[in-house]
Amino acid sequence: MRHRGQSAKLKYEHALIEGLRPLLESIAPWPEIHSIIPGRIRPAKGSKRQIKLEIKYSIVTGLKALAKNGAAVQEVFFVTGNPKAVRERLRATETESGAGIKK
Repeated sequence: MRHRGQSAKLKYEHALIEGLRPLLESIAPWPEIHSIIPGRIRPAKGSKRQIKLEIKYSIVTGLKALAKNGAAVQEVFFVTGNPKAVRERLRATETESGAGIKK
């Protein structure tokens, strides 16, 4: 069974919420990122809207974020040796693309 996408950095062990795959595939090539691991999906109350990525906090191996699309929330783990650089680059990506990245 294949658990990696086109980029060997993006792991597909779980399903992805609608709209998350293109966002993660655009982030995966960054040299600061060792791998991206989408986690558990939980239902959310609300209507569907544009995908938003909310950075929660640093963890031992990198960063934890929550991807939200109105109907569901999914954990996303970014494995990196430089969480500060990834956090800053994600913020810069939000302002350039309007992709909805918070914190």
